[in-house]
Amino acid sequence: MNRTIPSILAAVLICSFPGAALADAPGDALDTVNWPQWRGPGLNGVSPATNLPVEWSAEKNIIWKTPLPHWSGSTPVIWGDRIFVMSPSAPAPRPVEEAADDPQDPPPGGRGGRGGRGGRGGGRDPGGNDILLFCISKADGSILWRHKMDEGNQLHMKANHASPSPVTDGTHVWAVTGNGTVTALTMTGEVVWSRNLQQDYGPFGLNWGFAASPLLYEGRIIIPVLHGMRTDDPSYVVCFDALTGKELWRQERPTDAPAESPDAYTTPAVLRHGDGSQIVVSGGDYVTGHDPDSGRELWRAAGLNPGKQRNYRIVASPVVVGDLIYAPTRVRPLLALRYEGGESEPTTLAWKWDAQGAPDVPTPVCDGTYFYMASDNGMVTCLDARTGEVKWGPERTVQGTVSSSPILADGRIYLTNEEGVTVVLAAGPQFRMLATNELDGSYTLSSPVTSGSRLFIRTGTHLYCIGSE
Repeated sequence: MNRTIPSILAAVLICSFPGAALADAPGDALDTVNWPQWRGPGLNGVSPATNLPVEWSAEKNIIWKTPLPHWSGSTPVIWGDRIFVMSPSAPAPRPVEEAADDPQDPPPGGRGGRGGRGGRGGGRDPGGNDILLFCISKADGSILWRHKMDEGNQLHMKANHASPSPVTDGTHVWAVTGNGTVTALTMTGEVVWSRNLQQDYGPFGLNWGFAASPLLYEGRIIIPVLHGMRTDDPSYVVCFDALTGKELWRQERPTDAPAESPDAYTTPAVLRHGDGSQIVVSGGDYVTGHDPDSGRELWRAAGLNPGKQRNYRIVASPVVVGDLIYAPTRVRPLLALRYEGGESEPTTLAWKWDAQGAPDVPTPVCDGTYFYMASDNGMVTCLDARTGEVKWGPERTVQGTVSSSPILADGRIYLTNEEGVTVVLAAGPQFRMLATNELDGSYTLSSPVTSGSRLFIRTGTHLYCIGSE
């Protein structure tokens, strides 16, 4: 079905902003100190940080650790001396695989669907009901302030309503919850504006709950809501003024993807080409490019679900480096699209990976020379970024399941599994394992981040600051 219906009129909440101006959004130059968005200063998982630790344990090279109340996929973001991260307010057990629910009889907190598997976890004890945003001192790990973003938590496999990562520009911090509450705060925790996506545009209809992180781009907060398993409402991408919360545009994003395949948990990327930029969105069987000023869809590339399978929801986000757009799917295929800019064929297929070793959940990392991808079972592969030629892999690196995304920093790849075990690999065309490091063994979904010469890892119970200083 082609999911297009007239747009729902939004009730726009506009708040005056007290004082400071919006800082420049990151992305043009890599920053060694700040990690402002989920995938870092370049939105590609790459950090220019140096002198990072290679080896650590629960007792070795731990500068500090701060308890957090609950596991979450929310990755910390950092600006200056402040770290921001989301968490539910009290602990809950690690989810376990369950039998599929009947989508016509959803669990408490869920919605009915149009067929296929239902979302899981709505009936389990979610732990804390409040969704909190923490501001933590980078110097000593002390909690500077916390803000109640929302209430009403729900567990899904690998997700809760604190899963999205915040974004910051050093003047403000923005965060969105799994319930759709979007809030802008000052660096001292004062609310500037807040609004709710479900109240404005209708209920979410994702099988596994909303979990996309917002994108901060040139004074705008951009959020994709790509759904369809549990709703007939259209998917859309919405853009707000970062200072006021005023809706700047909302673009419906039609898809013919069946059953669960319209659902996506991806965060947009930015394509910079010539004098302009585009917002790249992946999900619902397509990659699309959008005008950042209007949201208008400029181009659309197919091929993410060539067999039109019914369960091809996408978790791993697109990665853009130069003129190449890397679009993961549900394991296979992984597409590398080259943006040409022409009207008739704006993108062409640079290469395609259709073998073992591609990710389902982890987002790849790319520095423009080499492209690194980690599968959910810890197999890592290095490819030539422009041609897709295999340099090494798939190589087994870490045991168990991997749901966080790898980062590239200081000439190394850092990859963390769901038990908080991080492997360190040498970056480049030759495979070398440098270290395997354990922490507390708790449920870890968040990706590692860097700031200066320190590494930060959020496990199911703590935020760790790791360094060899």
